[in-house]
Amino acid sequence: MGRYVVRRLLQMIPVFVGATLLIFLMVNVMGDPVAGLCGDRQCDPATAARLTREFGLDQPVWRQYLTYLGNVLTGDFGTAFNGQKVTELMATSFPVTIRLTLVAVVIEIVVGITLGVVTGLGRGRPVDTTVLLLTLVVISVPTFVTGLLLQLLLGVRWGWTGPSVSPDATFGELVVPGLVLAAVSLAYVTRLTRTSIAENRRSDHVRTAVAKGLPRHRVITRHLLRNSLVPVVTFIGTDIGALMGGAIVTERIFNIHGVGFQLYQGILRQNTQTVVGFVTVLVLVFLLANLLVDLLYAVLDPRIRHV
Repeated sequence: MGRYVVRRLLQMIPVFVGATLLIFLMVNVMGDPVAGLCGDRQCDPATAARLTREFGLDQPVWRQYLTYLGNVLTGDFGTAFNGQKVTELMATSFPVTIRLTLVAVVIEIVVGITLGVVTGLGRGRPVDTTVLLLTLVVISVPTFVTGLLLQLLLGVRWGWTGPSVSPDATFGELVVPGLVLAAVSLAYVTRLTRTSIAENRRSDHVRTAVAKGLPRHRVITRHLLRNSLVPVVTFIGTDIGALMGGAIVTERIFNIHGVGFQLYQGILRQNTQTVVGFVTVLVLVFLLANLLVDLLYAVLDPRIRHV
């Protein structure tokens, strides 16, 4: 297991370099960052030249990337165009988005897997058909529609919760935004769990457990659900990074100053340091989540061994 982890960590290095290089190139061809600093007015030549030298934009792109990568390895993600360190922006925004993602993942796991088990065991019954229709509706409705609708009903009309989130962004305030963020993923987890449960019900080890007279709850939790969760864990693991990076719409609706908000501001202002820095951390989150998923395979399915 130890050698497998080391090998996977070494494999992450070229993936990380390639992903960050692609992001760096994409961000640098979006437009002129110096022009974004001056807003609607055009920068005078002297100011533009000074800013270009100050932020190293007069260097070739490949040299800018090597400089940036070297700084990242020392924990320096650069300085935003407003003079604030990118690490300071991360220190204030990432904890908020992490809390929002935790709420979304918990909702996704608890509700999604529970509904998936119920529908998988009762395939073809009215509850199965109803849940399938509901999940199809959730998948079809855009996130901004779901968010605005819940904000209007729960926050404005009924007053059950605040229409926006305070700067503290406590877990209690993030329940509704977390539900909005997890809605589509929850529907996919439900359908994926249902399919996996229905397929594994016919497997030999489940039939053997039933024939031995084991209690129904033990057959479901120990023999059926454990193996059925392998594809579900794969989806949830890759979805963690997607939730953190894809929370732009949800954070904008509920006025949450997290990663999505900072990415939106960075793209709007063509702030390359902010965008590349935040996306670099999100790439690391994706890679570590995938490693964790691979390690969980051996826990869920004893037939899988990492060598």
